[in-house]
Amino acid sequence: MDAPQPELAGEPIDSDVEFSVPVWRRELWHGQGPVVAVVAAGGAIGACARYGASLLWPPLPGAFPWTTLLVNLTGCAVIGVFMVVITELWAAHRLVRPFFGTGILGGYTTFSTYAVDIQRLVASGHAGTGLAYLALTLLTALAAVWAAARMTRRFIGWRAR
Repeated sequence: MDAPQPELAGEPIDSDVEFSVPVWRRELWHGQGPVVAVVAAGGAIGACARYGASLLWPPLPGAFPWTTLLVNLTGCAVIGVFMVVITELWAAHRLVRPFFGTGILGGYTTFSTYAVDIQRLVASGHAGTGLAYLALTLLTALAAVWAAARMTRRFIGWRAR
């Protein structure tokens, strides 16, 4: 005889769910499975795009990592546009944001390569360049998101007139 299964309707998914209860495992996968799948697919696309950029414009050893900076800046600008569009203009399907925002743009932009670039610059005796790159990336990435979001809002307002 099977043990009675707990009632799950309307309950949020909890991080400390007991996975030995089959119905809880199914519910967790049913709710999060599509999100995990679209984030993975989008991440693969974004990472391939970033890799393509590094093949087109390979960084020179000890030189300023322009490719990584430009990838991160363009990714941040697109995030600024995307977030305005899906929050203020378009009621997107629930999987669009995880696919494009978290997946594609998360795979395209890179914090790990940025950190490795800084470490390599410092290790090769270019600490000043590494520090400049650290600050420049932070400031310009935030500026790119802000400027892209602002310009998108202006464009939407202009179009609405």
